[in-house]
Amino acid sequence: MEESWDFEFLSRIADSCLSFISEFVDDWLANDMRVSIFKILLSWLIFSLIAIHFAWKVYGNTVNDMYYRQGAGQNGGTPEAASHLGGWVSEAGDPMKSHKD
Repeated sequence: MEESWDFEFLSRIADSCLSFISEFVDDWLANDMRVSIFKILLSWLIFSLIAIHFAWKVYGNTVNDMYYRQGAGQNGGTPEAASHLGGWVSEAGDPMKSHKD
């Protein structure tokens, strides 16, 4: 019983995909303004992705080296805490402020 349901589900999906593809091909072959706009936008998208791919291939290591911090420590060369600040320690005699202040 379950196998027939799986087959019916798969056949519906296949029919839906086939009808979508046939409608898409019919629209693609039509000389319609929205199809022309779609073709232009699709070609622009593909061109942009190819340009980004080649630019990253050429300049990717340079960009990565510019932003990669060299040195030891958690964040590369940056110290764990600022040396001139005491962190959460307040000055002598100053009460700690809360969110209400």
